[in-house]
Amino acid sequence: MSSPIIETPRLRIEPFRQEHLTARYVAWLNDPEVVRFSEQRHRAHTLESCREYWQSFAGTPHFFWAMVAKEASLGHIGNMNAYVDAPNGVADVGILIGERTSWGRGYGLEAWTAVCRFLLGSGLRKITAGTLATNTGMLTIMDRAGMVEDGRRALQCLWEGSPVDICHRALFADRSGRAAAGPA
Repeated sequence: MSSPIIETPRLRIEPFRQEHLTARYVAWLNDPEVVRFSEQRHRAHTLESCREYWQSFAGTPHFFWAMVAKEASLGHIGNMNAYVDAPNGVADVGILIGERTSWGRGYGLEAWTAVCRFLLGSGLRKITAGTLATNTGMLTIMDRAGMVEDGRRALQCLWEGSPVDICHRALFADRSGRAAAGPA
């Protein structure tokens, strides 16, 4: 699959390019509040480490998009990725909205639903995602996008000094909200 441009009413979700590799982007990844719920909080990022991450998508079935707000004053507000397991028809999706001035304005849900729609429309049968149980914003996005519970890893991560669960959600192409099971 080639990485498309996905248009929504307020966003242009486009393949990540050199123009998105900026000091502003790196600053998001080094901002403790932006990465508070992300495993990125354990690393220091540089332009080079971000370039290596972007280039790691070349020649793979995976996607790495920049989320660009159509409101010119905002511009590049975040990124999304999708790690595709083509033989199993599954993609695991992630999102980072780095531009704080865009927080709480519905951009996350708008981008999330558009990317999930694209992935399911491209022939994948299941979209997955996971987040810390303390990340109520991400859990809300996943739930509003129609994702259903798909497991939980008890006390999997340390977050702000305490063990917390990772909550997994899934969205299925058959829209039933549950995986097709074997014979009853």
